[in-house]
Amino acid sequence: MAPDPNSASGSGTSKEDTSVKSDEDLALKLQLELYVERVQDPDPRLQKVALESMRQEIRTSTSSMTSVPKPLKFLRPHYGILKAYYETMADSDLKKYLADILSVLALTMSAEGERESLKYRLLGLEGDIGSWGHEYVRNLAGECAQEYAKRQSEETSIEDLMELVTQIVAFHMKHNAEPEAVDLLMEVEDLDLLMDHVDKTNFKRTCLYLTSAARYLPGPDDMLVLDIAYMIYLKYEEYSNALQIALFLDNMQYVRQVFTVCDDLLRKKQFCYIVARHGITFELDDEMAADDEDREALQEIINNTKSSEGYLTLARDIEVMEPKSPEDIYKAHLLDGRASAGASVDSARQNLAATFVNAFVNAGFGQDKLMTVPSDSLSGGSSGNWLFKNKEHGKASAAASLGMILLWDVDSGLAQIDKYFHSNDNHVIAGALLGVGIVNCGIKNDCDPVSFRSFYARTTKCVATYCILIAQTTSFLRHWLFSLIIDKEDSSIRIGAIMGLGIAYAGSQNEQIRSKLSPILNDAKAPLDVVAFTAISLGLIYVGSCNEEVAQAIIFALMDRSELELQEPLTRFLPLGLGLLYLGKQESVEATAEVSKTFNEKIRKCCDMTLLSCAYAGTGNVLKVQNLLGHCAQHLEKGETHQGPAVLGIAMVAMAEELGLEMAIRSLEHLLQYGEQNIRRAVPVALGLLCISNPKVNVMDTLSRLSHDADSEVAMVRIAQGLVHLGKGLLTLNPYHSDRFLLSPTALAGLVTMLHACLDMKAIILGKYHYVLYFLVLAMQPRMLLTVDENLKPLSVPVRVGQAVDVVGQAGRPKTITGFQTHSTPVLLAAGDRAELATEKYIPLSPILEGFVILKENPEYREGH
Repeated sequence: MAPDPNSASGSGTSKEDTSVKSDEDLALKLQLELYVERVQDPDPRLQKVALESMRQEIRTSTSSMTSVPKPLKFLRPHYGILKAYYETMADSDLKKYLADILSVLALTMSAEGERESLKYRLLGLEGDIGSWGHEYVRNLAGECAQEYAKRQSEETSIEDLMELVTQIVAFHMKHNAEPEAVDLLMEVEDLDLLMDHVDKTNFKRTCLYLTSAARYLPGPDDMLVLDIAYMIYLKYEEYSNALQIALFLDNMQYVRQVFTVCDDLLRKKQFCYIVARHGITFELDDEMAADDEDREALQEIINNTKSSEGYLTLARDIEVMEPKSPEDIYKAHLLDGRASAGASVDSARQNLAATFVNAFVNAGFGQDKLMTVPSDSLSGGSSGNWLFKNKEHGKASAAASLGMILLWDVDSGLAQIDKYFHSNDNHVIAGALLGVGIVNCGIKNDCDPVSFRSFYARTTKCVATYCILIAQTTSFLRHWLFSLIIDKEDSSIRIGAIMGLGIAYAGSQNEQIRSKLSPILNDAKAPLDVVAFTAISLGLIYVGSCNEEVAQAIIFALMDRSELELQEPLTRFLPLGLGLLYLGKQESVEATAEVSKTFNEKIRKCCDMTLLSCAYAGTGNVLKVQNLLGHCAQHLEKGETHQGPAVLGIAMVAMAEELGLEMAIRSLEHLLQYGEQNIRRAVPVALGLLCISNPKVNVMDTLSRLSHDADSEVAMVRIAQGLVHLGKGLLTLNPYHSDRFLLSPTALAGLVTMLHACLDMKAIILGKYHYVLYFLVLAMQPRMLLTVDENLKPLSVPVRVGQAVDVVGQAGRPKTITGFQTHSTPVLLAAGDRAELATEKYIPLSPILEGFVILKENPEYREGH
């Protein structure tokens, strides 16, 4: 049995002697034993020589540790003796010398939890801790964290401890151990100290670790960590990275600061592309851009006016401009019995499905084989024929599909939709109104309202005239004109106008639209469907704003509904509209959640689940996922509706990072096996959200099994074919962008709205409200990398595209992609792909190569070098 290293007796056993393998080792062992004896000598001079010699031996052996150094191994039996002698020494420099040595010996000899290494370090000389080696410093850091927690609980002084922490952090930062420095500062709750120790060589690695760690921290620590990363990026003029953190924090003050402190116009243009991709409404002022022309050019980028142009550039480059028909997608010619199936092809349900497939496949291309009229055809040609192959409310979706086909092309889109406003069919007018909203999705095209007032004064009060005006004016005026229509008696026209407003103005927080829509919520005569779509549109317009006035209006609307109305499928849209106001805002929802407990029991639980899932969407909060899973585990009576939103909520909360996402998929598969039918129906929807535009093999396998499920509603797959071919493969629905760092609130809101409708597929999507599928337009974005020159003209350069590699915490300059191929821009980026420039001729102004990236010429580049 080995001796207790803390005992003050003995000088080893025969077992210890067996570790001495050579004459050199034996000589070292005898030498160290002599030093131990001399340290206890009454002569101070001998003590000093012995201590310095012992110190030198230990230092040289611990500078790089791959195993326990021999001096530490041979001194192990003497640790207790030296500790006992230390206690008898009078205060002097020699005692501090010995304390330093004991501190290092405690690295391998101290009992767990004693923190003797730290104890003797604080009693020793204030020298360079790094000279004892990296392992020693790491051990000290761990003990510092434990000691800090103990002293905080006892409320004793931490001054001496913080001095040591400063030394440890300085050492780590100089030796490529930034994660360890950050971890220690988080433990001692003094992350501000980091600002003094970052420099140009390590700030990028430090910030990368900070932003990655933030996902796993509880609030408010996560926000504090990102705040520090923002300040560091700002300090070293990495403004694009600082802007991304500002957007993640949803801190508009920080966004303004980035625009204000940067004086490079070209970089500001890149900032505008990042803001535009995030999908928020942002107005520049004189401080952010002093020159009027510059400000106008920057605002134009933020307003997304060139997105259609960039998208079509990509389409032409990869030669997919040719329109596709639904038959091309169905691969109908490959099916057996094609002739016999022909008789049922013209049924209204088949045509409606084809309308959506056609809209999704040709989205943004401006041409298709069903709706757009060839230039040599007369008005009312092929598009009119297809429109009237749909019945009643099907015509609304058919007319609106033209907006999807002409997506982002405002001028051409409004001109082509114009013809539907002359129709006498209210469903066609409703579809045209929705189409106007879809065309303008994500595009801000504002002008002076003064010119409108005189224009409005001369107009008549004919609905058709209002509609024509809507089609011919810019987006700022549209909400005035829409407002004239949303008061009309016909529900379909009102819903078309309201939904169009919600899509066109998502995230804008437009007060004039609120003042027009809010009264509808509290109108006792308004039909439930009009009220439901009004709640959703207000939720989209004020997404993530926590607006109290809108929240109160929706709460009163919910309280005013009769018990019979609360059982209607569309009622679920009212809690959802309320939830969207708090999307991603975590604790801010608590007051509203308390109010929801007073609602009628028919809607109370559903509202609770919806509010919880929206407020914590994209946060990865494990406790909330557990809460939602708890609700899903209950076996309830028929008629309970809250478990569907709870299942969807699991996906909404867990989608934040890869680890939580994988765990959520496993939990959902368990629910699929053991859950009630209403839970099983929600699982495919939740899986779709977790892996949106990212076909994971295990999830595809599960969904493939479900497509043959005995329950017909679980097996709904037809329109899915259209979504698979979305934009002929050029579009993504993923709300995450910028290397999965940023989550677009409007994109997530559009997805969640459509997915909540899927929870009652039969009554909503397979009923007469199929046009809720168009809420997906809010999440549609080209999955491209388009490089442009300093004049914002497309510039083709070679780029390497490969699978992204996580390089957090790695020293040096590790490869960020693997299995790459070299292409010329523009290129498509699949889920999990990352691109990097394959030439040094240009410098990208964005840290992440996604979407529009401005390249400027590298002044140091020389051809052939």
